Amino acid sequence: MSIQKFIQEQVFAPRLEKYQVLVVYDAEQRYREACLALASEKCEVVDATESSIKARGAAIHALNELGSNKIDQLLVYIPASKPLEDEDKQKDPYALYSACGAVFPSSDGDSYLSICLKAKPDHATQVRALFDQDSNPSFAVIDAIGGGLNWPNLRATLDVESTRDILFSLLVPSDAQQSALKASDSWIQEAKDLLNTSIGLTLKTRGKTWSAIAEELWRFVLFSEFAFDLPEDLPAQLVDVPRAADAAEPLLTDICERLRSDRRTQATYIERAESAEAELDLKALCSGIKDLGERDTFPFEERTFLNQAIEALQRDDTDKIRQILSRHAQSVWTGKGESQSQWDLLRSSLALVEACQDNERLLAEHTRSMDALVTFYISQFREVDRLHREFEQAVSDYDWQDTQGLLHPLQQQVRKQYGRLIEKLQLLFTKHLQSEGWPLTSYLSNTDVFDKLVAPKLAQSGHKVAYLMVDALRYELGVALEQQLAEDGKVELTPALAQLPSITLVGMASLLPDAGKSLELNKVDGKLVPSINGQEIKTVTQRMELIRKRYGARFQEGRLEDYVRNRFKVDDGTELLVLRSVEIDGHFENHPDTAPTEIMNALKRIRVATHKLKSAGFRDVVIVTDHGFFMNTHAQAGDTCNKLSGDWLNIHERCLLGDGATDQHHFAMPSDKVGIRSNMPKLAGPLTMASYKSGMLYYHGGTSLQECVVPVITLQLDAPDQAPIEQANVILSYKNGAKRITTRLPVIEIAVETQDMFSQGSDFEILLEAHDKKNNVVGESKPGGAVNPATGTITLRPGDKAQITLKMHLEFEGVFKVKALNPTTMATYCQVELETDYTV
Repeated sequence: MSIQKFIQEQVFAPRLEKYQVLVVYDAEQRYREACLALASEKCEVVDATESSIKARGAAIHALNELGSNKIDQLLVYIPASKPLEDEDKQKDPYALYSACGAVFPSSDGDSYLSICLKAKPDHATQVRALFDQDSNPSFAVIDAIGGGLNWPNLRATLDVESTRDILFSLLVPSDAQQSALKASDSWIQEAKDLLNTSIGLTLKTRGKTWSAIAEELWRFVLFSEFAFDLPEDLPAQLVDVPRAADAAEPLLTDICERLRSDRRTQATYIERAESAEAELDLKALCSGIKDLGERDTFPFEERTFLNQAIEALQRDDTDKIRQILSRHAQSVWTGKGESQSQWDLLRSSLALVEACQDNERLLAEHTRSMDALVTFYISQFREVDRLHREFEQAVSDYDWQDTQGLLHPLQQQVRKQYGRLIEKLQLLFTKHLQSEGWPLTSYLSNTDVFDKLVAPKLAQSGHKVAYLMVDALRYELGVALEQQLAEDGKVELTPALAQLPSITLVGMASLLPDAGKSLELNKVDGKLVPSINGQEIKTVTQRMELIRKRYGARFQEGRLEDYVRNRFKVDDGTELLVLRSVEIDGHFENHPDTAPTEIMNALKRIRVATHKLKSAGFRDVVIVTDHGFFMNTHAQAGDTCNKLSGDWLNIHERCLLGDGATDQHHFAMPSDKVGIRSNMPKLAGPLTMASYKSGMLYYHGGTSLQECVVPVITLQLDAPDQAPIEQANVILSYKNGAKRITTRLPVIEIAVETQDMFSQGSDFEILLEAHDKKNNVVGESKPGGAVNPATGTITLRPGDKAQITLKMHLEFEGVFKVKALNPTTMATYCQVELETDYTV
């Protein structure tokens, strides 16, 4: 396209179409012919070159014609400079027409150079060089640049036309293009000429193959973009490294962005950038540079941006962190699983810090009573605990890689801020506990759950109820679970107050029939023994036998995990099915560092069990828990409390039952004031979140909102139906078809394509897991980003794509399958087979 035609079609015509009136000021009379050529039956062009008086008359007449719809457009051409000051505009006889429509030039983007660069985007270097020699080159000279007839062999070999596309194809040729490049060398001289002309690269390689040229081209292109973006001078050791002239910056920046954003070329970009960085020793040579610009061309730059974000968080500059996170949300380096882990930890750190700051301000408004404090926790403060759990999960996911301790100071700072806020909350809680007692009459007590929510449903024979007793399902997890279960029926979450002391032995007993009326906690032979109606219920067998005595053959029980894995069958006559889950508490007790991940797995199993119950004819599900928990990761070596002297039973290093002395660090209350029937007269415990034993990262048993406010979830199941995900195609891919993973954090691309018009607006939830040949899980989606930290699932709309990091189990090596699963039925919708190829 000629420059005149470009100006007519891309500059003037769109403005006439939009504004109907266009005034063109042109002191150099460069655009006169282009303007006159736009005249037509519906477009009147008024030329003021010969006579300003006649032109004014013609313009007034044409404006009247436009007003009466006799013409559609009016262009007024004025061979003079555009008036800039208001005084000059008042003297301008054509100001009326400017006010009616648009003016050219209207901004710097309308300069002759800018227009030529837009018209010749693939020849920006030549255009700028030409303007350096002549500030007003003719249209003919501009048209001579490129011309569309250069590089015939290259255009034929690569089957592309523009210089931009030729450069892109030389960097990342398709299979067909690569075969064509290998089949002939007739294109090589043209390639040398093109590279020199378009981006200023004089090839040094004597090789006559694509691979030799591509290696030098990649290094030149990447280093040039890096140099363009660098706000300061290059280090002395890099000054002589070949790079493009400034005129080529728009072209090379555009190509690099295209290479990074195109899923098909990202893997190649990463490989080439890592190689060029190492070859040029950029990480070492640029180690003293604080500001590397806006783009992260090379991987070491991404590390510097991460360091900037860490420093910003440490000085409480949250705006700076958000700016960095936003800028690098789509960085190509987040496609590396190891990098994703760092950024996910930073995001979760920021979210927790901001939540702590917000809730610390709000806490002062909810301190007047225990009821106000519990209400505040249930409605809002629980989110702080959720974000803390997700933060600790992100720490767990990344800590094993952080051999240099890069993020350890950040972790300590975030944990300290969370700990300070929790201690404020805890002191308020124990203050109101001493004055008001426990549980509050305004809330459901755990001891009444069975009699109020389960027993009435069983009064009618034939009504099938499932009672899920989940150990350590604290309140914020109940909120997440409620949201997951909504698709299976009508779900309701009710806050309940745990029986003290908040341990499994007591909490599970409190969930049995008659607990509200008859549960006692007595000291027998130096141990705490719960009983109901005089019957000891210390063990699972004893607890289940108490229910069996009441409901006989209508009752059946088993482990929730066994039910999910089809290890036992529900009898036809079963009307009360009790399913027990201890995985959360067990994993925290034994492996607190990695326990946050087990929470996600436990919620998955509850969800799958609920769907199975629905198919088995159960219409009511009640999900309960014995107690909550607290993650004590912020505690320092001295953050403990000495036990009181006297006749006390030490309960889980968090509270005492019995009698004896007290001190300023403890509360001590009559047992009956905290809802305990016992031969031990008092309950005592630390006023703070301290425990009696150091090094406890996780605990329950004491008195805190985290330990004592628990969820009760009731679910009325709908009739079974088909999962909507079956209306969509789920597609998995890894590195454009690669079959081996070289990292324990591979990034899998997942996409959803609809099969019918009815699912266009649907959200599809997908679970991504890696399974070995025996169908054991050997890798799971790393929480964060698109992966819900509570459920481990990804929610996509039709047409969406996401990059998901799989966290492979450290001990696994071999062949495995990555599966996209329905999280409720565990049906497989798509899978891809891969194999580990780790570098030891």
